Amino acid sequence: MRRVRVFLMALVLVFALGGCARRPDPAPQPDRSVVVGFSQLGAESSWRIANTASMVDAADKYGFALMMENANQKQELQIKSIRNFIASRVDVIVFSPIVETGWDNVLNEAREAGIPVILMDRMIENADEGLYTAYVGADFYQEGRRAGEYLVKKADALEAVHMNIVEISGTIDSTPMRDRRRGFLDVIGEDTRFTVIASVSGDFLRSKGEECMSELLSRFGAEGIDVVYSHNDSMTLGALDVLDRQGVRPGKDILLISVDGEKEAVQALKDGRVNCVVQCTPALGGSVMALVQGLVNGRSIPKISHPVESAFSDLDDPAGPEPEGF
Repeated sequence: MRRVRVFLMALVLVFALGGCARRPDPAPQPDRSVVVGFSQLGAESSWRIANTASMVDAADKYGFALMMENANQKQELQIKSIRNFIASRVDVIVFSPIVETGWDNVLNEAREAGIPVILMDRMIENADEGLYTAYVGADFYQEGRRAGEYLVKKADALEAVHMNIVEISGTIDSTPMRDRRRGFLDVIGEDTRFTVIASVSGDFLRSKGEECMSELLSRFGAEGIDVVYSHNDSMTLGALDVLDRQGVRPGKDILLISVDGEKEAVQALKDGRVNCVVQCTPALGGSVMALVQGLVNGRSIPKISHPVESAFSDLDDPAGPEPEGF
């Protein structure tokens, strides 16, 4: 009887061990103890949507919990979101400021709570740089300069005597609007061949880019405009829609210079309907989360981080690299 009991116990042990051997190891779970509060300014363009996707993907890669809110292009909603992040005691706050001013109070609250703030894509105007820890985003001033440098080269190639330029700018008082204008004007400002005859804001929206182009054509006529400098692809694509309806040949009758690098704009460049696309990458999530990782590990991080960008145009060597949009 004792032998039977021993045999049965051994049999149970064999099956138990066998069961354990066949059971796969549990997949490693990401550490969600780090919480990043992210206030996105909106979803006004393909660029913004791709930027949000970049942040979501990077947070997942690093294993961070992402507490995300969309401000729908309203500063008061962003301020409310940041206060919500502070109350939730997130580890790091990341946000893309809609405009440059009006952040002092809420960022002081974040600082008093000991929560570092990373600005992404857009800067703030503030005498106290201690209100934010780092900035990750494009050098918008250099983007404006690249647009101006292209136009100077194009005017040389065309042997142009004079060109009338209209500007469709981004959101008034936003960093890209200010710096893309400033960089562009710093390049062309001393060249007497160029005159900026009008500047209107399209708020980075395709629909408003369409409205702006309609207004500009009604004011000056197609024959009175030589160049459209648009601060982003969405507004450029809206302008293209109007030019097509008016029977104006974009890229030929009127030169178009755009900023971002959306697939639709890059294809328009390849088709000869846009003359220059200055790159502005939305893929900033990896850089942002690397800085978050540095902060939670107690390391010092750079104050300013810019991605490497360039420009593509109808003056490029056909044998060179072909542009790809996002």
